[in-house]
Amino acid sequence: MSFRWRYEDESGAPVTGPDLVFADQDAAEAWFGDAWPALLDAGVDQVVLLDSDDEGGEGGEVYGPMSLRP
Repeated sequence: MSFRWRYEDESGAPVTGPDLVFADQDAAEAWFGDAWPALLDAGVDQVVLLDSDDEGGEGGEVYGPMSLRP
C-alpha cells in the first residue's frame, strides 16, 4: 500500500500539485507538514489523503478534504 495527496480548489475541483507517492501515511503527513504553505501559495485550497493498492490503483480516501486555510 502507498499514499498520495489529491489537491483541490475551494470547491473541490482538482488542481495540479506535486505527484509524489509515499510508502506510508506517516511519511505523507510529514511531507505535508512542511509543504502546505507552498501548496497554498500555489493555489491549492484543500487536500485529500488517498491510499493505493499494491497494483497502483486508487484504494480510496483516508481522510479529507482538509483545508489549508488558517
